[in-house]
Amino acid sequence: MSGSYISRKLSGLIVECDLLLQWKEKDLADIICDVGFSCMLCGRCCTTEFNGHVFLLDSDAKRIMDMDPSLLIPAPEFELADEMGNFYVSGYALRVLEDGSCIFLSKNRCQIYNERFAICRIYPYMLHREPDRRKNLEFRQISGLNEHGEYNCPVSDNDAHVFARETIAYEHAWLMQMIDFYTAAGELFEQKRTRHIRAVYDKKIQEFRKGTPVCVHVWYNGKFVPVTMRCEDYRGFGWP
Repeated sequence: MSGSYISRKLSGLIVECDLLLQWKEKDLADIICDVGFSCMLCGRCCTTEFNGHVFLLDSDAKRIMDMDPSLLIPAPEFELADEMGNFYVSGYALRVLEDGSCIFLSKNRCQIYNERFAICRIYPYMLHREPDRRKNLEFRQISGLNEHGEYNCPVSDNDAHVFARETIAYEHAWLMQMIDFYTAAGELFEQKRTRHIRAVYDKKIQEFRKGTPVCVHVWYNGKFVPVTMRCEDYRGFGWP
């Protein structure tokens, strides 16, 4: 495997995937019932100010490809850069309007609600491991807790189990996409006799912010797709 950084990232993802598979649907369903989240239709979760970006699994990205490829953008948090300054990212994200709101949001209502994407279907439930206040990794179960919506509302056992099942399935699919990305990147870097260098990454990001176009290799459908991007393409994502 090329480079200790990629090896460490890959090892961490594999551990997380193993831990995820130990979660029982009933345990998460019990948490969902206990929290009792209810959406208040505020639309905050559909903005980059609140949630960064909508990362798309390959299956959702394909739907957008078939619908309108211009609605896709390489996910704005590039994971890797090689020695030549080419970026590599684990998938696509959904483009947003200049104010950071989802392109499918109108008057705080999703215009494709019945066909919304996987990450939108499970929100606000998630099982990514994130650092707590003491920097220890723990599973984050509810996104934006106490920042939107209502709580302590009744949730049926059936609905809770459906939410739990879909959440675990999504997180597993996301982890597998990430594992495939880092595995493929490691193999490609070995073939090209290159590696991820943080100094190069930081330098190219600075140039990118100043207007220099960059090549971003997007992991999609089992291969890297090269795309030329400019900073203005990321208006609405908090880029200058």
